[in-house]
Amino acid sequence: MPKLANKKAKKALQEKIALVAGATRGAGRGIAVALGEAGATVYCTGRSSLLRAGARPAKPGLSETIEETAELVTAAGGRGIAVRVDHTVPAEVKKLVAGIKRRHKHLDILVNDVWGGDALTEFGKPFWKVNLENGLQMLKQAIHSHIITAHYAAPLMLGRSNGIILEITDGDAFYYRGNIFYDLVKISVIRLAFAMSRELRKRDIASVALTPGFLRSERVLEHFGVTEANWKDAGKRKNANVNSKDQNDAPEDFMVSESPRYIGRAVVALAADPDVMKKSGRVYSTWGLAREYGFTDLDGTQPDWGAHARGKYGKYKICDEEFYSYWAPGLIDLIFPDWF
Repeated sequence: MPKLANKKAKKALQEKIALVAGATRGAGRGIAVALGEAGATVYCTGRSSLLRAGARPAKPGLSETIEETAELVTAAGGRGIAVRVDHTVPAEVKKLVAGIKRRHKHLDILVNDVWGGDALTEFGKPFWKVNLENGLQMLKQAIHSHIITAHYAAPLMLGRSNGIILEITDGDAFYYRGNIFYDLVKISVIRLAFAMSRELRKRDIASVALTPGFLRSERVLEHFGVTEANWKDAGKRKNANVNSKDQNDAPEDFMVSESPRYIGRAVVALAADPDVMKKSGRVYSTWGLAREYGFTDLDGTQPDWGAHARGKYGKYKICDEEFYSYWAPGLIDLIFPDWF
């Protein structure tokens, strides 16, 4: 497998057209900027946009906007294009894709990263006690939006070589994730990547799920009261190995965190790999792909959340060859091998 160090990635995706759905902040912003580093034209979509009058974020309490992300993409070496889109509204997504088709005729890379569920998740509460309305909203925001976007975007990818759809998830295993709705979202997008891979397997379009480790997003930095410049100061606190009652936020674990650019560079490595079809239908981790392709985080390190978590909390099974052997071929593949 070819190594894709950060310097080699600079021009790896020139002439490629990418859509990052949910590019306002966090992993989505990191992915968009990394694609810009690789020379791609990147459509940065989301709901947090500068208003025409007042120049304020469209959503109270959040400072990041898609316009800022697009500027960062351009500054990194690509071309960033901001488009305000609610990906739960089919008509808005259809209009977005029509615009991409009109300007570029095709799409090479689709990243489904729409989430927005942090404030809706109640970790540690059983399903009969959680807020049902919030949970159902989470499914709409983070599963329905991905399906809607893929539905309209995939036709723009047909006929292209080495196209790729990426589903951003949390975790490279089938374990329970601490909240029934959060669990459904993160497992569902892994399954979505697999299902799409079955229908795209003869189209030269890969469909892959990808997880970051302990993501050092804007909200996580705020939680620890630090910035990207001094984030390691959080590790000096007392009881550094202790989590809060309802979330994994031990400062010791935070020391193994990764910037959003790390998962972005993982996306670039996958999108630039001519053999990526061999990975289609599976879920991968940033730390595993960093070992394989050779990219690093912004500080030159290769954070390995998986190794840290197993060392501290115990071994757990990830999605491996045995796990995938239960997925394909399936009965439908055997009965109707020519469906797709």
